Amino acid sequence: MSHIAIVPTAQSRPDGKAVTLQFSDNTLLPLLLGDHDRHLVRLEQALGVRLSCRGNRVAIAGEASRVDAAQTALEGLWRRLERGENVGRSDVEAAIRFADTESDPRLPLPDMPAIRTRRGAVGARSSGQAAYMDALSRHEMVFGVGPAGTGKTYLAVAQAVAMLQAGQVDRIVLSRPAVEAGERLGFLPGDMKEKVDPYLRPLYDALHDMMPADQVMRRLNNGEIEVAPLAFMRGRTLAHAYVILDEAQNTTPVQMKMFLTRMGEGTRTVITGDLSQIDLPLGVRSGLKDALETLEGVAGISVIRFDKRDVVRHPLVARIVEAYEQREAAAGDKRRETRRAREAAPVTQQPVELGAGK
Repeated sequence: MSHIAIVPTAQSRPDGKAVTLQFSDNTLLPLLLGDHDRHLVRLEQALGVRLSCRGNRVAIAGEASRVDAAQTALEGLWRRLERGENVGRSDVEAAIRFADTESDPRLPLPDMPAIRTRRGAVGARSSGQAAYMDALSRHEMVFGVGPAGTGKTYLAVAQAVAMLQAGQVDRIVLSRPAVEAGERLGFLPGDMKEKVDPYLRPLYDALHDMMPADQVMRRLNNGEIEVAPLAFMRGRTLAHAYVILDEAQNTTPVQMKMFLTRMGEGTRTVITGDLSQIDLPLGVRSGLKDALETLEGVAGISVIRFDKRDVVRHPLVARIVEAYEQREAAAGDKRRETRRAREAAPVTQQPVELGAGK
């Protein structure tokens, strides 16, 4: 049970609200505030409230909805500390995203999902991640689509590791199309593994976050974990496996169909990608886009779409994603206006000269 008391405030502002929270454990309070109160400063900046700490009390003042959001965020962070979990900058950013329902009206799930590996629990840091984690636990095939930094691949690998360690699958298969190498793979130095490993590095990084390095190497050597380029999937049937296709926007429709039909008995499949970062040659249709148009709504398949509100990297990444989206939207509006003007323009007929052609 959370030990937080709401202390009656003498007088709330007529145009706003004031609340004072009293925390019971003075040893945890510095962890909540952060070094030099940096966590409180970040909450003030993000939620537009005024926060002040005196003793074991934190006072919140501002617009009523903003005060409620700050209170929700502080209470959520306090519960983390009471469970013995750390509170860092990323946790504060996650608490802000979940509490700020004005800028993100998508409500988090009532019972927040978590992926539990032997290295600890991986929790959701946005509403989109919560929906994604819930889909990963319920569906045999999940598409995770959205901008960079939303945790699509990381959470999929976490779910795969959790199921492997629990004995629910026999192996993990991680794949990516090595588009950048193209037909020039043979010109790169080393054997095939050395040629394609640079394109698969993000998958290795996620694995090492979930398991000790020696366990990753042992499982790679005995075949329990396989990291391979997409081309190696052809002709195989993957049974009792957790299969992840990353960077799926760089597949062709033929490659995507080939991958999706590798699914065997007892297999879970996750496809992740970002349709704004397609590296295919001009004029080649993305297999991810084709699959979404074909399969969305099919029973047993879940499609989770992330947006800039789900970016959990540096806050600047979300602003970068938003700037690109605004530019693309403006370019789309301009193209539509040009097309409408062209269609509305009267068609002028060239005059026919009498006697022409004689």
